[in-house]
Amino acid sequence: MFSQLLLLSASLAATLPLAAAAPAPANPSPASPNRIPSRTTTSPRITHSVVAGRPGLRFDPENIVAEVGDIVEFHFLPRNHSVVEASFDAPCVPRDDSAPGSPTAFFSGFFPVSPNPDGSVAQSPEVFQIEVRDDKPIWFYCAQNNGRHCQNGMVGAINQRFDTPNTLEAFRRAAAAVPGDSGVLPQVQGGWRGPNPNPNGGF
Repeated sequence: MFSQLLLLSASLAATLPLAAAAPAPANPSPASPNRIPSRTTTSPRITHSVVAGRPGLRFDPENIVAEVGDIVEFHFLPRNHSVVEASFDAPCVPRDDSAPGSPTAFFSGFFPVSPNPDGSVAQSPEVFQIEVRDDKPIWFYCAQNNGRHCQNGMVGAINQRFDTPNTLEAFRRAAAAVPGDSGVLPQVQGGWRGPNPNPNGGF
């Protein structure tokens, strides 16, 4: 009886298709031959919305904390605002990015927006986005010279450090002392203009 079962099993095995064998690893590790390859996971990037033109000539928020790879998205209210990257030591002046290997300083261009007749919040149908490329502080301002927005406090910072004297309030005080007009760059650069994801309200 036992020999008949063996013959039957051998006969069935001969009729079944053979499964392809997995190839052996080319260079198995002697220390951990069954080690599962590690996988790198990254957190999803966050978009930080900043509103340019809140009452009192300000960005809201004016102090952003962001991770490398995050996006900062500027929304523009009436009447005509912009955002320009500056250096801490030179507020109201576009950052000099002429050094070799220096990333491009950003300038959004201007966003003229007419107020809504019914008093509801009006904003530009376009936004301006930048990507945070490292953890160094980023300083910015509005370059609207009709009303001297930068000198009157319309400045902001991304990842300011509180363990140094270079704070947003110090930057604002320095901006207030800048004579003459604020500077602009000749073209939109350092970021992207694109459709506002919610032009009828919300940021």
